[in-house]
Amino acid sequence: MKLTVNTFLTLDGVMQGPGSVDEDTSGGFTHGGWMIPHMDAEVARIGGEWFGHGDALLLGRNTYEMLWPFWEADTDPFDFVATHLNHMPKYLVSSTLENPGWHNTRVIRGDVMHKVEEIKSHGMGEIQVHGSYQLARSLYEAGLVDGYRLMVLPVTVGEGKRLFSSPADLGGYTLTQKETTESGALAVTLMRKGT
Repeated sequence: MKLTVNTFLTLDGVMQGPGSVDEDTSGGFTHGGWMIPHMDAEVARIGGEWFGHGDALLLGRNTYEMLWPFWEADTDPFDFVATHLNHMPKYLVSSTLENPGWHNTRVIRGDVMHKVEEIKSHGMGEIQVHGSYQLARSLYEAGLVDGYRLMVLPVTVGEGKRLFSSPADLGGYTLTQKETTESGALAVTLMRKGT
């Protein structure tokens, strides 16, 4: 099973709080909602298509708690993303959440990286990480990321949670897809060489 990190980024690499002012204010972050002025039909389409590549989700607790109530409440059978997310297997990395309510969710705790390796080795298709800042960075540092789908928006915020804490060596990845939108967003897919 391949593991991909899928996230929205500012030009200066911040992934914190793209969708709304109060999405993630941790650390005193006051620039939430930076993606909204650039959201158009193309950005929404590309983001929706990302989910279509996934066969399972791997999420940190904060992202899980943001996605769960929104998508679980969407029961429209013609909404592909909602139907897909509500039925796919989900793995939640949390040391505090005991009883996840979202259908088909399994909690992972303890030696998380080892457990993710096991999931990857026994599964088929693609397990996706969306958001989940700490998890995404830990997976990169453990060498478990097979690919990135990144949407870079034409905005800078100067501070906030970044996908990489220091310059990352992405030399082992190949650009496999790119697309630009009318609003100036750049969507890229980078896959590890040899996968």
